[in-house]
Amino acid sequence: MMSYATAKKVDAHQIPVIDITPLRDGSDPAAVAAKLHAASQGLGFIYITGHGIPDAVIEAARASAYSFFRNDAAHKARVGVSASHRGWIGQGGAKMQTDAKADFKESFIWGWQSNGSTAGEGHPPSGDGHPLRGDNLWPDFVPDMQARSMAYFEAVHEVAYHLMRGFALGLDLSEDFFLKTTDRPLSRASYVYYPAQPEDMGEDQFGVGPHTDFGVLTVLCQDDVGGLQVETVDGEWIEAPPIPGSLVVNVADLLARWTAGAYKSTPHRVVNSSGRERLSLVLAYDPNPETMIDARAVFGSDVADAEEPITCGDYLVWRFGKAFSYRKD
Repeated sequence: MMSYATAKKVDAHQIPVIDITPLRDGSDPAAVAAKLHAASQGLGFIYITGHGIPDAVIEAARASAYSFFRNDAAHKARVGVSASHRGWIGQGGAKMQTDAKADFKESFIWGWQSNGSTAGEGHPPSGDGHPLRGDNLWPDFVPDMQARSMAYFEAVHEVAYHLMRGFALGLDLSEDFFLKTTDRPLSRASYVYYPAQPEDMGEDQFGVGPHTDFGVLTVLCQDDVGGLQVETVDGEWIEAPPIPGSLVVNVADLLARWTAGAYKSTPHRVVNSSGRERLSLVLAYDPNPETMIDARAVFGSDVADAEEPITCGDYLVWRFGKAFSYRKD
């Protein structure tokens, strides 16, 4: 009999929960930084509370996403994914490992726009022609999606900035160390839609297959369905169930590289065995493409295990080419 890939239920404290309010309001940033630092050297997954994003902003974004995904595929295809990784990716368009089944999900991706029109006042046009930067694509059949999605993007991007300040302080760096080149970020946001996964698809079918995230930092807003699973350092898969009012933050590959592996980029996957549809709101935070990822700048020239410096932009182009079928055509 076919079944789902399973994970162990854990106690509430195996994945740390950190209130970042004292970091955001400046009342005790050092205490939050110390907790972020410790958590990032362990599992690399963290629940955060006190993030400051209003519930109304989250729920409006979620409603627009459901309106989009519940439309006909022919409608969604009108905003099919562009060469600059904006728009809709249908089922079968992504897989995290070469020999794996394609992920059982759909995605809609948007981000900071090169013309600055949706990035807030004072942001200049990018002008760098980076292949992972381009105009957002918005569906005309969900007229409020742009405004709601950009409101969420701006709010969660601010959370990412606070977290990067906290990581810098935790590493005894100036709080702006990771934020010196962020006026034209490569950050992307995505709505990720997981239909109910039939049990007879088997243990090797995932909503998202086991993977680590590509960039610097991921900030995830789960719904109440569950299905996120994280691999421990011992190779055991554990559940990361939703905690109301929280966001899930995980170190991604570029931050692990930037810290010479001190911060852990942890494999994770999704199995939607709930019988319900599942929706995640995801921010992949990344700075400007020219940002040099070099652990020697963090720890000094004699740091052990430092990989060769690489720009954020070059690294992401390489990783995207491996993971998304539309980039292989």
